[in-house]
Amino acid sequence: MLRSLLLCALLLPLMGCGDDSPGQGNPDNGDPTKVTYAESLNVDLSTMTLLPTGLYLQDLGAAGTGAEATDGARVQVHYTGWLPDGTKFESSENKAPIGFNVGRRQVIDGWDQGILGMRVGGKRRLIIPSSLGYGSQGSSSGRIPPYTVLIFEVELISVR
Repeated sequence: MLRSLLLCALLLPLMGCGDDSPGQGNPDNGDPTKVTYAESLNVDLSTMTLLPTGLYLQDLGAAGTGAEATDGARVQVHYTGWLPDGTKFESSENKAPIGFNVGRRQVIDGWDQGILGMRVGGKRRLIIPSSLGYGSQGSSSGRIPPYTVLIFEVELISVR
């Protein structure tokens, strides 16, 4: 018996205590309707607009009044991203905004779809299903696990 316990104690660290490999996880967790959100995020899907792709969006405050983000336009965006448990994983706060061309797959699909139609000065919350984020692989940095719903607040700074 003691010998079996020692063998298990030696093998367990080599085998791991769970499956953290990419492509594993629960695909249901990638569905925004099947996730429990931290209260601090104030997520209420029933008050948001649902796009056919599964992306939820909600304008925060008054809509922007500047130029509109259209397909192919170069935009600058300030953002903060959270995991459903309330963990902030990334932010441009106190940094330069991120720039990209809308609809050119330079960012995750949820951003390409969620920024489209915004006007400069506008702020928007995006609830992005894993299929429009990092999917079954998660992020290469490891900060975003497979099948993770992402919550972003974005502000459109400029459009060219």
